[in-house]
Amino acid sequence: MTVFAVEYLYDVSTAARRDEVRADHRGWLASIAEKGLLLASGPYEDGTGALLLFKADDAETLDTLLAQDPFAVEGLLASSSAVAWNPVSGPLASQF
Repeated sequence: MTVFAVEYLYDVSTAARRDEVRADHRGWLASIAEKGLLLASGPYEDGTGALLLFKADDAETLDTLLAQDPFAVEGLLASSSAVAWNPVSGPLASQF
C-alpha cells in the first residue's frame, strides 16, 4: 500500500456548516482508522484546513474513499490535494 498525504483547505464561509457536520466527519475518520487506512489526521491551528495521512492501494482507491467523507459529500472543502508520500526517517517512518 502507498501512503498519501492529503491536504484539505476550507473556506471561511463554510465554517458554521462544517461545525454542524464535524461529528459525522470525525465518525467517518474513526471508521477509516479502525480499518487501518487512516494513519493520522488533524486540523491546522489557524482553521484554514487539515492534513490527513492515508494508506491506499492507489490514487483512484484513495479518491473513492475521500469522496465518502461527509465534508466532501456536503461540499465543505474549498479544495483538496493528495500526493503519494514516502516516509524514510523519523519515528513514524518505521510504522509505514
